Amino acid sequence: MKKNLIKIFLPLFISVFYTGTAQAVERLRIGWVYAMANAPILIAKQKGYFREQGLDVKIIKFNSGPLIRQAISAEELDLAYIGAPPVYHWYANGLKSRILAKVNYGQASVITRKDSGIDNMKDFKGKRFAGVRNGSGMDVLLRGYVLGEVAKLDPKKDLDIITISSSNMDPAVEEKIVAGAFIWEPFTSRSLMRGNTKVVLDMNKEIPNYPWYVIMAPENVINTKRPAIIKVLMAHKKAVDFLNSSPTAGNEIIAKSFNLRKITDNKGKTHDANSIVSEARKRLGWEHELMRKDIAFIQRLMDYSYTLGILKTRLKATDIVDTSLMEEAYK
Repeated sequence: MKKNLIKIFLPLFISVFYTGTAQAVERLRIGWVYAMANAPILIAKQKGYFREQGLDVKIIKFNSGPLIRQAISAEELDLAYIGAPPVYHWYANGLKSRILAKVNYGQASVITRKDSGIDNMKDFKGKRFAGVRNGSGMDVLLRGYVLGEVAKLDPKKDLDIITISSSNMDPAVEEKIVAGAFIWEPFTSRSLMRGNTKVVLDMNKEIPNYPWYVIMAPENVINTKRPAIIKVLMAHKKAVDFLNSSPTAGNEIIAKSFNLRKITDNKGKTHDANSIVSEARKRLGWEHELMRKDIAFIQRLMDYSYTLGILKTRLKATDIVDTSLMEEAYK
């Protein structure tokens, strides 16, 4: 009889005892663009950094920014790890959000075949070139900075930019379908390690530690879940610190998460998945703090968007960036 009573009441006791703890857990939904540069969200989730902050975080992978916007508009997401340009493009179109913290620097580069005869960006004049969807964040960087400032080329007149998916860009270059591509990691490294291509322009050498992916949240979420967002930023900082703790920290998690496979180069040498990540880290890194130079670069991107006609009115980066939560989280 005594044993039966224990079986009946012990689960009830445990449930009552832990009710306070269960109620203290904050549930958040975080979307992220499926890109190696967004590795900190994977580290924070898999190593339990969100959970350490008392958060129950569901991370949701997206293949494009527009899909994240749809989810945010439908109130299906609380935060997102995404490129800075989509945030201010959406802001201009009525989706009032804020950039809260930095995720990464680098990642983008221009590649061409080693035997192409192309040695600098100006050599692409009159050539066919692979880019991404017109008006996207990477397209703004390509047309505004890479072609406009570096190459002094008119993207509408001086070369033929065709849209190719990121996973098909490096094969398109290697098979001579295009003369070059504005590409990012791990696709750049995958191509370089096969041995037939070279980097013509490394964005991180052009503008060291330039910001790209950021953490953003809509104004209404910031207003209603500010303490929880601060905890997200604390977990994010820990994830970035882990990645920066050694040149190989997190490489296995990244390789597995992005389904990287070994590569055999043109000399028959095999390179494993972790080697691809190590190669990528030559052009890509992670930071959590948005600094003045980062905000200045975001302003530069906004100006490109205006010049290219994507933005109809000029915006100020200070209207989009809110560092107050970051400062509270990192103090």
